[in-house]
Amino acid sequence: MLRSMKELRNYNMLATDGEIGRAYEFYFDDKFWIIRYLVVDTGKWFPDRSVLISPFSLGQPDWSKKLFPVNLTKDQIKNSPEIDIAKPVSRQHEKALAKYYNLPTYWKVPGARMAGTLTESEEEAVTEKREKESLEQEEHDPHLRSSREVIGYSVEATDGEIGQIEDFIVEDESWVIRYMIIDTRKWLHWLPGGKKVLVAPTWIDRIDWPESKVIVGLTRDQIKDSPRFDPSTPINREYEVLLHDYYGRPKYWINI
Repeated sequence: MLRSMKELRNYNMLATDGEIGRAYEFYFDDKFWIIRYLVVDTGKWFPDRSVLISPFSLGQPDWSKKLFPVNLTKDQIKNSPEIDIAKPVSRQHEKALAKYYNLPTYWKVPGARMAGTLTESEEEAVTEKREKESLEQEEHDPHLRSSREVIGYSVEATDGEIGQIEDFIVEDESWVIRYMIIDTRKWLHWLPGGKKVLVAPTWIDRIDWPESKVIVGLTRDQIKDSPRFDPSTPINREYEVLLHDYYGRPKYWINI
């Protein structure tokens, strides 16, 4: 099911032996637009600190109670590597977190061996080199982005600004961000109440991070005339088909 990211904020986080806080924000991978961590505001439970929880550590959410069960104890979470949410999350911190919680390393470079052309030691050397090169690059270009930071970015069409990001729509099983909710009120002020539209991250041409701007490969008229999005109505497949057909874009749910 598709859900608003803002809706998921403030969900209670329940460890195996009691509450630990609430979901405060999300870190997503800007290459694949997948949520990698929930930032937990531990408040009165562990004062003056925030922790990262991977979706891999979550049980089945209780949507009616707005509850995220966590398959970890309170002590495990309390003693996890500390994180300063005011700074970018480094790969070193992710590695420490993965080691501490025994999590899959989603960024790991796939094995280089091809039809037995590399020995195990050679493959390890190649993998180590690639990971080192990747780490050196990511120190200058963080791949994890804060949801609270990106919400509010301006959105620019091919022929000018058209709105700003108001929220994200997340697929609750895969944790993939499927859409950005774009608020166009400032730019389409002649429409009663303005207009909210959905644009998929895969339709983005590029992102200017220093300027807090998202550039999409669509014209202002295309966005203006696109199917209106009603935040009070759950997104169904019929609406998604209408949206993708309007833009002439491939449907992510169809395997090609």
